[in-house]
Amino acid sequence: MATATHLLTPEEANADIVPEAVVVRFAGDSGDGMQLTGGQFTLSTALAGNDLATFPDFPAEIRAPQGTTFGVSAFQINFGSAAIETAGDAPDVLVAMNPAALKVNVADLKPGGLIIVDEGEFGARNLAKAGYDTNPLEDDSLGKWQVVPFNISQLTLESVKPFGLGNKEALRCKNMWTLGLALWMFDRDRAPIENWLKTKFAKAPELAEANIAALNAGHAFGETVEIGQPLKQHHLDPAPAVPGLYRTVTGAEALSLGLVAGAQLAGLPMFFGGYPITPASAILHHLSRYKEYGVTTFQAEDEIAAIAASIGASFAGSLGVTSSSGPGIALKTEAMGLAIMTELPLVIVNSQRGGPSTGLPTKTEQSDLYQAVYGRNGDAPMPVIAARSPADAFDCAIEACRIAVQYMTPVMLLTDGYIANAAEPWRVPDMSGYAPFPVAFVEEAPEDGFKPYARDNKLARPWARPGTPGLLHRIGGIEKQLDTGNIEYSPDNHQAMTDIRAQKVLGIADGCPEQVVEQGEAGAKLAIVGWGSTYGPIAQAVRRARGRGQDVAHVHLRHIWPLASGLGDLLRSFGKVIVPEMNTGQLKTLLRDQFLVDCQPLNKVSGQPFKIAEIEAAIEEALA
Repeated sequence: MATATHLLTPEEANADIVPEAVVVRFAGDSGDGMQLTGGQFTLSTALAGNDLATFPDFPAEIRAPQGTTFGVSAFQINFGSAAIETAGDAPDVLVAMNPAALKVNVADLKPGGLIIVDEGEFGARNLAKAGYDTNPLEDDSLGKWQVVPFNISQLTLESVKPFGLGNKEALRCKNMWTLGLALWMFDRDRAPIENWLKTKFAKAPELAEANIAALNAGHAFGETVEIGQPLKQHHLDPAPAVPGLYRTVTGAEALSLGLVAGAQLAGLPMFFGGYPITPASAILHHLSRYKEYGVTTFQAEDEIAAIAASIGASFAGSLGVTSSSGPGIALKTEAMGLAIMTELPLVIVNSQRGGPSTGLPTKTEQSDLYQAVYGRNGDAPMPVIAARSPADAFDCAIEACRIAVQYMTPVMLLTDGYIANAAEPWRVPDMSGYAPFPVAFVEEAPEDGFKPYARDNKLARPWARPGTPGLLHRIGGIEKQLDTGNIEYSPDNHQAMTDIRAQKVLGIADGCPEQVVEQGEAGAKLAIVGWGSTYGPIAQAVRRARGRGQDVAHVHLRHIWPLASGLGDLLRSFGKVIVPEMNTGQLKTLLRDQFLVDCQPLNKVSGQPFKIAEIEAAIEEALA
């Protein structure tokens, strides 16, 4: 497993050591195009054959005052010649486009790391906006890093001068100049970026040519400038990979593709009802492109209408899907109860973000586990599964679709802001390896009449499309009578129906794989138990600890409710159990409740993912 080493320390410079992995962070004002720069650098890195993981970090303000720390946007990529599972703990290289970007991000940079900075933006006004009393490029505050200042703004203006752009428009090419320099630094091909620019600005070819000129100028600057060791070219060999067709995917892309695949495996058209909310909106955008696969997308007027329409689509015989983030999920709660009472298949995607309320809308968190497992009125159990990475979201989406249609139940699929926005290479799967789970609708009434709440061996009720002759039936939010579906208020009936719904959901564990140990063995002195996007940092921390001879194991949960078979016995086999979570201890509480295991929390609620070092430190302390 790659360990991101310091880039360009004096020792490395003298020995000319090439690191296995490098972490680069691009940071600037939200109008500087840092996400676009990072995205295109990711594309070039993937084409070069390196493994990679990214972390886009958006400002929480829609449009904060320009040049302030509130408006800083950053994009981090960890790439290398070995397997990569996180976006990296700390950057080796920081590209800062203004003082605010430097101030917000410089503390994360590794000692001895490289800072490339646009000194043209370090005027008195921008320094004051960022809260600097003195210019950090002129005092000793950056002494523990290698600082390479360029007047990127002026160099960009000169490179696009022949195209007659206004000053404001010309400066928008700054990100391409910076990208060109980064492509030179890491020996990347410019041709794919040039082709992308020509396509993007096909209707304004002068803008395409100006951006290409800036890209080439940044690359040429790297080739010709003679700064010395702080700035030199590095080549990272391609990472070993299983042969196949690869592409980069974000979690939102992979999840959308998985939902389409799941509907195809079920033999159903899909209806997606959604309402825009960060960071879940991308799923609506992606699914709207798949009409040819029987996907209907509906942007509703609010969250309640979105889920209600999706429930109606499931009643009519489609696979209903809806998506939101924490505050929107709260608004959908009553309708979730309706889907549970009517026992209709429905997939609910929750892209978790920092909360409560509006909270940190562009940051990542895992604080909706209680909401997913418990957050409805009445006893309303619902299966919950969680994706562990952008690529894993594809398989989790298929699993959510399978459970929904085979057990006639709504299912909540948890991702988070990190998974939704981050990208990684994905080996496009051979779908012939996925077992179909076709739906069998009731087409004819039994001799004794159609009973909408009869049960099969999974305790799932039959699914009948409205309008089918002889299958007139009633479902709804008021408690129904066993079998018949007639309205029924009696105590015994409510007890029986409540028990059946709970048993049905608990029975899902019987049709899922038993819990496995990702690394290590049962009975280890220490187990690190995670869920969701903590997978990457936990996996690397445990791998490093085991490399040092420490007796530690890694257990990662996909099925949050019901919990996988065998999990209780597995947890009881370990000497100690630590549960890292980006919340205040929600899975820890669930595991203690279900298995009476003394799980110890490792909590982080900062809007940022775990660092490998944070989990390593917890391992060291627990085994001391």
